[in-house]
Order: sequence, then C-alpha cells, then structure tokens
Amino acid sequence: MPSQEVEGRNISPELVAWLLELQQGEITEYHIYRRLAGLQKDDHNRDVLLKMAGEELSHYKILKRYTGKDPAPQWIRVLFYSFIARFFGLTFGVKLMEKRENKAIDTYREIARVIPEAEGVLSQEEEHEMAIIGMLDEKSLKYVGSVVLGINDALVEFTGSLAGFTLALQETRIVAAAGLIMGIAAALSMGASEYLSQKSERSGNNPVTAALYTGSAYIATVIILILPFLVMTGAMEAYAITLAAAIAIIVLFTFYTAVAQDLPFWRRFIEMAAISLGIAAISFGIGILVRIFLNVDI
Repeated sequence: MPSQEVEGRNISPELVAWLLELQQGEITEYHIYRRLAGLQKDDHNRDVLLKMAGEELSHYKILKRYTGKDPAPQWIRVLFYSFIARFFGLTFGVKLMEKRENKAIDTYREIARVIPEAEGVLSQEEEHEMAIIGMLDEKSLKYVGSVVLGINDALVEFTGSLAGFTLALQETRIVAAAGLIMGIAAALSMGASEYLSQKSERSGNNPVTAALYTGSAYIATVIILILPFLVMTGAMEAYAITLAAAIAIIVLFTFYTAVAQDLPFWRRFIEMAAISLGIAAISFGIGILVRIFLNVDI
C-alpha cells in the first residue's frame, strides 16, 4: 500500500496503523476518565479526572488529523477500569491504567520524528498526567500503613500459630476455634495499639479510623486463613490451603501497594513471603516438639 500525504508529510501505512492504535487508546482513556469522574463525590478528584479526560480527547483530535478516522473506544477496558476503581479505589485504578501508558509513550517517541505534534503529546503523557495523578487525594491511601500493619501481623502470626496448632492438635475444628479466639483478641489488641500509636505520633490521621483499618484488615486476614479448617477434615490438607491463601494475600496486597504507592513489587513480595513462611516453618517445628514432649494426643 503506497504512502499517503497528510498536511504536507508522507505517512506510511505502518505509521497510520500505529496512529490508529494510539487514537483508539486516547478515546478509550477519555471515556474511562469521564466515567471515573462521574463516580467521584470529591470535587477535587472529579476536576482532576475531567482535566485528564480533556487532555486525552485533545490527543485524539490531533491524531485524527493524520488518520482521518474515528476508531471506536475499547468498551471492555472502560468497564474493567471502572470496576477496578469502584472496588479497589480511584488512585489504584488510575495508576494501574497509567502503567499501560508506557507502551504508548514509547510509540510517541518513535513517531515524534515524523509528526512534530507528537512531541507535545509525549510531553503531556510523561509529565503533566503524572503531576495530575500526584494531586489525587484518596482517604484510603492515607491509611494504607494501618492496613499493611494489620495484614502483615495477621499473616506472620497466623501462618505460624496455625502451623503449631496443626501439628500439636491435628483436629481441624479445634485448630479453627483456637485460631478464631486468638484472632479476635489479637485484632482488638492491634487496633488499640494502632490507636495509641497514631495519637502519640500526631501523623494527621484520625486515630479511630486508623485503628478500625488495622483491626478490620487483621480479622479479615484471620478469617481467610482459618476458613480451610472450618470446611475440611484433614488438618495437614487444611494447612496447605491456608499457606496457599497466605501467599495469594501477599501477592494481591503487594501488587496493590506497589501500584498505588509506586513501590517495587518483587522486593516487597519476597520479603513478606520469606518472613511469613519462615515463621510458619519454625512454628511447625515447635508444634512437633510440643506434641512429643507434652505427649499431646487429641
């Protein structure tokens, strides 16, 4: 297919295909930001998202001058990111979407040598949008440290405690009952500790809210970890499922914090997994020793 001339420049078919892909991405992100803005009660966040939507639409119009076409938005992506933002938070949804922009930025760098307007678009994609994302203010992220505290402590304590209970008691219902009692007591203790910590540090966070985040994260993690012991009869099999659930929680929460707070994923994941599984292994050994030396037989 021969090259076409647009605004005095020869545009190859390959470049037109690139531009169409970029154009579809821009109109898709325009609709995503508009939809996210409609979900916001906070005026500040709504204004930020509408501004981002306006920029994406202007990029779309620039590209249209070269393609002469109107590609349809990818509505599945629009629905996906709307779902993510609704259930996992605005900042997480927007930053997850922006990570996909890295591919578009590389493409803009390539075409900037042929299309001068791409330089302006590239500058906005690299600098201005990230500056706008930095303006996003979401309450849940202010308390992410409290959530991390609750989840980390529950994972470390309960993968270890349940390992010891499993080896010492070897009865799923008893292990579940012991774990639940211990979990509720520990959640209340963790919540109280976080309340006192926030109050003494004067971090600007509400101590009651921070305590609720910590306690809720702790008890939710505990419930997930003891659930296999409530539905299964084999103690070792139940504990294997508990370990798998613990690793899944570590993966999901590490991914969430890595995206929302721009942190390295693998280093944090390996650190959390090593601590949790290491303590579980030590507790497993303690459980064996308790069973042998105290002659526990249930």
